[in-house]
Amino acid sequence: MKKIILIALIAITTTDAFAQQDKTNSTGTDLPANVKAENTVRHRVVIQLSSNDTLVWKSLMNNIMHLKEGWGETVMIEVVAHGFGIEMLVAAKTTEQKRITEFKNMGVVFVGCENTMRLRKITKEEMIPEAGFVPMGVGEVILKQEQGWSYLKA
Repeated sequence: MKKIILIALIAITTTDAFAQQDKTNSTGTDLPANVKAENTVRHRVVIQLSSNDTLVWKSLMNNIMHLKEGWGETVMIEVVAHGFGIEMLVAAKTTEQKRITEFKNMGVVFVGCENTMRLRKITKEEMIPEAGFVPMGVGEVILKQEQGWSYLKA
């Protein structure tokens, strides 16, 4: 009987921990309030962006639009920009500011890699206000995959 109770407690604790992980990024900070509760989210997608090609950025924005049109509030999306892709989140270089703002208002999360920023000497002040930050972009992608998120490469 004690084993059954212990197993049940472990299962409840583990389930709660995974639910909490889905509402945070790798820094442990909460996702925006407009990201719906876990029970309404059926699809979680992390998109890796490592290109500074503006046609890739446009394609990424179209993919996000299609996901939101098709699945609405049931999809949670996080875009992780690192390497050359960080430029999409740099205020002076982005061509997608308007769409990023629109998608952020719909709950899409955009994060930049602090390792890339440090290497390229980009400050947080140079980034668009919609950008969040993670210590390492590839690490964030891996963490999301370990949490069961679907992976797309932009």
